[in-house]
This record gives sequence, structure tokens and C-alpha cells, in this order.
Amino acid sequence: MRLLSELESIQASTGALTDEALKAVAERRGIPLYQLQGLRSFYPVFRETAGAAHRIQICRDGPCRLHGQAKAKALAEALDDDSRIDVEYVSCLGQCDCAPAVAIDDKHYGTLPQASDIDVLLDRPNALERPAQPLAAPLPTDPYPTQTQHYTTSREWLARPAEQVIEALEASGLQGLGGAAFPTARKWSFTRAAEGGPRSVICNADESEPGTFKDRLLLEQAPHLIIEGMLMGAAVINADTGIIYLRHEYETARQHIETALEQARAQGVLGDNARGPGLAFDIELFISPGGYILGEETALLEALEDRRGEPRHKPPFPVTAGLHGGPTLINNVETLAAVTTILARGAQWWRDQGVGDYAGLKYFSVSGDVEHPQVVCLPWGSPVTQAIAACGGMRADRDLLAFSPGGASTPFLPASAADTPMAFETLREAGSGLGTGALFVVGTGRNLADVVITQARFFRNESCGKCVPCRSGSTKGVAMAYDAVNKGGRDISQPLSELHDTLMRTSICGLGQVALLPIVDALKTFPDDPSLKALQKDNA
Repeated sequence: MRLLSELESIQASTGALTDEALKAVAERRGIPLYQLQGLRSFYPVFRETAGAAHRIQICRDGPCRLHGQAKAKALAEALDDDSRIDVEYVSCLGQCDCAPAVAIDDKHYGTLPQASDIDVLLDRPNALERPAQPLAAPLPTDPYPTQTQHYTTSREWLARPAEQVIEALEASGLQGLGGAAFPTARKWSFTRAAEGGPRSVICNADESEPGTFKDRLLLEQAPHLIIEGMLMGAAVINADTGIIYLRHEYETARQHIETALEQARAQGVLGDNARGPGLAFDIELFISPGGYILGEETALLEALEDRRGEPRHKPPFPVTAGLHGGPTLINNVETLAAVTTILARGAQWWRDQGVGDYAGLKYFSVSGDVEHPQVVCLPWGSPVTQAIAACGGMRADRDLLAFSPGGASTPFLPASAADTPMAFETLREAGSGLGTGALFVVGTGRNLADVVITQARFFRNESCGKCVPCRSGSTKGVAMAYDAVNKGGRDISQPLSELHDTLMRTSICGLGQVALLPIVDALKTFPDDPSLKALQKDNA
């Protein structure tokens, strides 16, 4: 068992990772105690003491703050004197489609409950369920009408040369769908050509950015697509090891993945002859110990190697020196699922699904001030207005004010840009980005300053602390915003912009590079917004 998995197991059974528990692990494994203490202090899921008998976690980020600030405050105040319960505010819980989200004893819900319902939920945890995603199975990209047809694509393609798989991905134009947009065929080709071992395929299922939850849908409704995509990746790069790195809040997805893995092993899709006679491949499900930074691929590798999840300097890149120093293919959930779709239906079919010259289908997480927040699957190149319309349009009492098209790290655009096609290059030209495909919609009447400060505060809170620019700069930048608030709207645009430029040039990874971007860019894009002029006081 991996060290981090063992620590999680201990906490699950005892309620905390106490000093005594760490000493026992240190003696048993021959690991320095300080190393274990460093892991406990770094990862958000670990606790030194068990605390109260019950724990309620309330999301404080993005869509949940937009819709639940007053409700969350009322619930916390109502439970303040209840000694049975610890109430705490936490970063995104991945349930942005049913904001404000809450977790009760590590079971995650949408729809923040009333204080009067808490006793019922503590006694019967399943009394409140997260609303079901309205997209029906099979998903639009699932090529299999029935479960009996699962994995028929890989049976055909495993008999072909690996080069043909890469050629099909190249012809499709598929790019990485986790935010970086690196051409998939090129990444697979680089990893295949890399020398040495061990060789691994990793599915990055740790989407943790506020407003991003599309991968959760794919994992819950079509885990077979991800498994088959990983199998084809393993065949191309000659890997016998696969890992699904899953964020710990996704319990429902975990159950579906575990079932799908068991079925795949029973069918021989995974196992000793998965890639052909004598060519093994199997997949381990690893549950993340938490932290947004673990979505960065080298930080993820550090966690899998039982260290603090702090990003590595690059180069070398994981394609040549990844997990345990070997060539490692890392793709996100949606990319691997798309690989299966493309191989099953053909590169030309994939290209034909887009609008005009755009190729493929894209899943978008849509949250905020729309009537029905949800995941939508649209032709690549569809305008932002179409995604909003697919969610029932704007909420009845609001018009569109601003939208962030790709997650908390992508700048907000004004309503006048809502006809922009949702694609990497068009959104970049408009002054933002597609990112993870997380469309966060803000309606009129909202305090835009509060929204963008909340985004920046998320990055400040999630900084791993490894590099000084990010650790100190994000803290300083958010403090500048709060100082401006307390001093009645002092102009911070110039000094904040200079600090942002410093973080852009000197931070090790993307978190520090975008930490202050939400505020800096909003001050430029929305110069006449009253809340940004005054920067309304934020009490968080």
C-alpha cells in the first residue's frame, strides 16, 4: 500500500493522524518521523486531532459563495454552540452544479441544508442526496449503446500497430482537455519514443478548480471510456501500470470506477494479457489526499511517490522522466474518454461534430447565475450563449454581466463577448481562455469585486508554499485588495499589476502565475463596474 493511502486508511478508522499513529508508521516503515509530520501538515484531508463527533464543511469558493454566503453564515451561526459538530469553510467540493455545496462527515451534498435538518442528516446520511445530472446515459460521446459492447474498440485497435493509433489521434486534432491544450498525438508519440522505465499511464482525475465538475460526470456515467483510453495509451507507450488519480470528494465516482475496474478485470480487459499475450496492464485507483495543486502533473507525481505534492522544476517533463523516473503518459479524464470515442467512430466523425472548421465535441461545466447549472456537451466552437441556453438561460431575475469561460484561472469577459466561440484560440483572442471548460456565469446585480477577490483568495489558500513568489505574492496581493476595501476604494491597479507580473515571471507553476489574474484583469476589463471601483468590504 502506498504511504499516503495507508495514512488515509488510519485516519478513516481512528478519526485523525495523531502523533502516536505517525510514530507507529515511522517505526514500521523505517521512515523519519519528520517526513510523516510533513505529509500530515501539507495535505488538507489529514487531521492531527479528531475534533468533534461530526464535521460539516461548507464550500466558500466561486459559485457556492455566489449563491450561498448568507445561507452558509446562518447555518454556521445556528450550529455554533453545538458541541457535537465542527463547522468549517473549505475550498471547492466539486459540486458546483448544486451550489451551495456542503459535506457532512465526508459525505458530499448539494443544497445547503437548514439547521433544523442537521439532526436527521447525522442519523441518516443518505437523507439528502446530490441532484442527479440531467444528461442521460449513454453520453453523447459514448460509442457503446449497451454495456455488452464495452471495450470492443480496444480489441480491434490492439491488433494494429501503435503508430496507427497516433495517426488517428493526429488526424482528429485532439488536444489535451484539462487546460494545457497540448496535442494528444504528440504527447503520446513523445512518451512512446522516450527511453527507459518503468512506464506508466496516469489519468489525472483531480479536477479541483472552482466551477469545474465535468470529469465527475464522465467518471460517474462512463468510466469504461476512461479505462479503455488508458489501455490504448498503455499499448502505445508499452506500459504495464496505470493509475487513476481521483480527488477525494468524488465518492460516487469512486464507486463507479471500482465497479468498472472489477468488470474490466473479469473480462480480461485488464490483467496479465490486457495488451496482448503476455503483455500485462492493470489500473490502480488512488484517492488524492486533497489540494488543488495536485492537479499540476508533477505535483501529482510527487504525491504518488509519497512526498509532499509540490511541483517539480521542468524540464525534464513527465513524458521522459515521470513516475519513479520513467516515461509517464498523463492525460485528464475528458481527453482519455475522447480517445476511445475517436478510435471507435473515426477521426473524421470527430472532426465533423464541431462547428465550421472546429473539430469534436466538448463537455462544459456551467455554474453560477444560470437556471439549471450542469454539464453540457456541445459541438466544439459553439458560442457561450449556446451553453447558457442549454442550461435554461439566465436566472429569471438577472441578465448576463460577466463570465469566466474556463475556470477560476481564466479572466472574466463582459456580456458583449458572449457570442465568442468556445475554443482555445478564440477565447484567447478575446482576452481569456478555454481552460478546463468551466463556464462560470455572473448575472447583473452581483458584486463583481467580491467574485474576483474570491477567485484570487482561492489561489492564495491553495498555494503549496514551495516557491516564495507564489507563497508571499498571492498573500500580499489579496491583502492589498482587502486594504483597498478597508480604505474606501484606494486605487491598487498599478501596484497589483506589477506584483502579478512578478508572479508570472518567477512562480514555478501555473498556480502562482494566475493567482492575482482574476483581480488584475477585472480592473482592466470592467473599469466602470461600481463594485470594482469601491471594492466592497469582504469579511472572509
